[in-house]
Amino acid sequence: MKKVFLDGSAGTTGLRIRQRLEKRCNIELISLPEDLRKDESARKYAINEADFVFLCLPDSAAIDAANLCENDSTVIIDASTAHRTADGWTYGFPELMGQREKIVSSKRIANPGCHASGFIALIRPLTDSGIIKDSVLLSCFSVTGYSGGGKKMIAQYEEMADNLLKAPRQYGLSQNHKHLPEMAKMCGLLNPPIFSPIVAPFYSGMEVCVPLYTKELGASKRDIEEIYKNYFNNGTVYFEENADEDGFLSASALSGRDDMEISVHGNDDRLLLTARFDNLGKGASGAAIQNMNLVMGADETTGLNVKRR
Repeated sequence: MKKVFLDGSAGTTGLRIRQRLEKRCNIELISLPEDLRKDESARKYAINEADFVFLCLPDSAAIDAANLCENDSTVIIDASTAHRTADGWTYGFPELMGQREKIVSSKRIANPGCHASGFIALIRPLTDSGIIKDSVLLSCFSVTGYSGGGKKMIAQYEEMADNLLKAPRQYGLSQNHKHLPEMAKMCGLLNPPIFSPIVAPFYSGMEVCVPLYTKELGASKRDIEEIYKNYFNNGTVYFEENADEDGFLSASALSGRDDMEISVHGNDDRLLLTARFDNLGKGASGAAIQNMNLVMGADETTGLNVKRR
């Protein structure tokens, strides 16, 4: 029986993690009374009592919480942005080459960002294969459901009082989105991509797309497809050859799921590399549970809703 503490369990990701863990017979959840939920001494005790701690907090609070751990046995999985490029922390995307082995032996795991997960899944196999060089200049757009914005944004969209919410809205206009550092680092890129995230009026789901010219790659559409097929042969990411819905790609196609579908579209001149998944699943709580499963030595898809292959 493993003891688990969720610090910040009232947020969207924390609630989803709790709902999943409550169904498992090998997990004992450490809970604090409401009046002690923000009490540092109570949280410190819970963190050091737990086998696994999930941090579902703002960045600064996650850093403070991680520093409360005073033993070398508690495994901390941080869902914030705070530690994704930090020394001493393992990036929690097991499908990347060599990453699963690092996660299994790690005590400090940084859960990937949702947009970043799609971009990295598309580009890292191509940098690992040498098709994309570290100096390449890329662009990326990503469509996400509003649940990724947390409780405040969810309330805004469900009330729909503002007419502007009825259409997709682009954000990250300053090109300083918080996911850019991990997108560049985990793909070995010298330059982060030009990134255009878009939030749309649907609850959950995500579609990340990277356009490329084949002449800049020296590889064909079929070459890219073969790389993905061979690269994603274990875990919760898979290549889908016929991923469209009569010429359309819906960003909500994998809503409620914890896996990720990779596909390649376009022609011999211009390609669209696409990743579809749930921003709350493989983009957040599902990935966190997968990382815990790996460290526990359990099947990594335990408690997850994934496509069986």
